[in-house]
Amino acid sequence: MPRYDFRCRTCGATFELRRAMAQAGDPALCPQGHTDTVKLLSAVAVTGAAGSAPQQPSGGGGCCGGGCCG
Repeated sequence: MPRYDFRCRTCGATFELRRAMAQAGDPALCPQGHTDTVKLLSAVAVTGAAGSAPQQPSGGGGCCGGGCCG
């Protein structure tokens, strides 16, 4: 189940909830019982070995690979 981060506008507490994606936009109750909360954007970090990514051919596709960056 996905994890969503929230911040309480009343007390400033930051907390996380695990809930179904269908409930992602539902209101969240702060651990202190406050209802004025906002969902935060979460950055997902994906890590792995530096040499394990496939090499992209140079000169093709993408902005800088296609020559549009001038």
